[in-house]
Amino acid sequence: MEKSQKINPFILHILQGVDKEIERRLEGITLKIAGNNHSVPVERVTSEDFWILTRILEKNPYINGLDVRYNLINDAGAHYAAKLLQKKYDLIYLNLMFNDIGPKGGELIAKALHKNTTLKYLRMTGNKVEDKGGMFFAAMLQINSSLEKLDLGDCDLEESTVHLGHMLKENHCLVELYMSKHDVRNYGLKQLCDALYLNKSLRYLDVSCNKITRDGIVFLAAVLKSNTTLEVIDLSFNRIENAGAKKLSETLASHNRSLKALSVVSNSIEGEGLVALSQSMKTNPTLSNIYIWGNKFDEATCMAYSDLIQTGRLKPDDTDVEPYVVDGHVYLAEVSNGLKKHYYWTPTYGEACNLSSNAGFSLVPVCKQL
Repeated sequence: MEKSQKINPFILHILQGVDKEIERRLEGITLKIAGNNHSVPVERVTSEDFWILTRILEKNPYINGLDVRYNLINDAGAHYAAKLLQKKYDLIYLNLMFNDIGPKGGELIAKALHKNTTLKYLRMTGNKVEDKGGMFFAAMLQINSSLEKLDLGDCDLEESTVHLGHMLKENHCLVELYMSKHDVRNYGLKQLCDALYLNKSLRYLDVSCNKITRDGIVFLAAVLKSNTTLEVIDLSFNRIENAGAKKLSETLASHNRSLKALSVVSNSIEGEGLVALSQSMKTNPTLSNIYIWGNKFDEATCMAYSDLIQTGRLKPDDTDVEPYVVDGHVYLAEVSNGLKKHYYWTPTYGEACNLSSNAGFSLVPVCKQL
């Protein structure tokens, strides 16, 4: 009424469902208004819709999570998101992925988090905040003491590791950091690893889809000898090859006892490197999850991972391959398991957060909604 604006029927439909949950006296509700929800008619949320939504949420004590992925919020809506973070002190989860938010919107949200002490998980995935916006997030993380999960993947950031490295030296509460598609190269990984010698809170590091090679893995393998907090590392879609895989396997076999999961999907690794990683699991009791699809399997690789699964050392749900036999020869087939298979999308039926497909959620739990 205040804005003389028509009601977005999609938002109305979702809010009516939430009203029923509130009537049942449920608390800690996450409001899910995903613009890619094909099971109901969708009219995507605009910045004007989002303004009205934030006004509704400001004084609602039952809702502490907001998921508005794949909508049309843009920088104008980011202004309202920033206001919400300044006024709603019980919001712990905010998902703004793919909302056409640019550098200015990123700056507004990052600055709002300087004083916010409740938000635990912020997902900015796919918003092109670029290096300028990324600088504000790095600066914010040196001040903020509550944010535990931050996803800046696919945000058109390039070599942000200098600033994020400085942040990791100062920040002691961030548990998960997603840096997918940041154009991270070997020197950038070195800067992150230098910070990880000092950081004692980060448990999940995602550096997938970057330009890391075997030379960068030297730094990661070295820090894993002394770092005892990292539990999940996602190196998918880099190029570490045999030398990088063997370097990691040496550390995992003889030094590190804290890493639980490693993904080296599509890293140009051949049989020698893959077998070395399988051998490290025989002496390392902690490493439970390993994902290897997209590399170059030979017969020795197929035999090695088949043996791990058959002996029970590697559980079928904790890897993305499954052995099968044809004419007396063992081969490996792909199965839909991973750290974050549902990173960009969720299935229209079945479990949206199936643990075997999204093992990262269960390996590094933060709180119920996250």
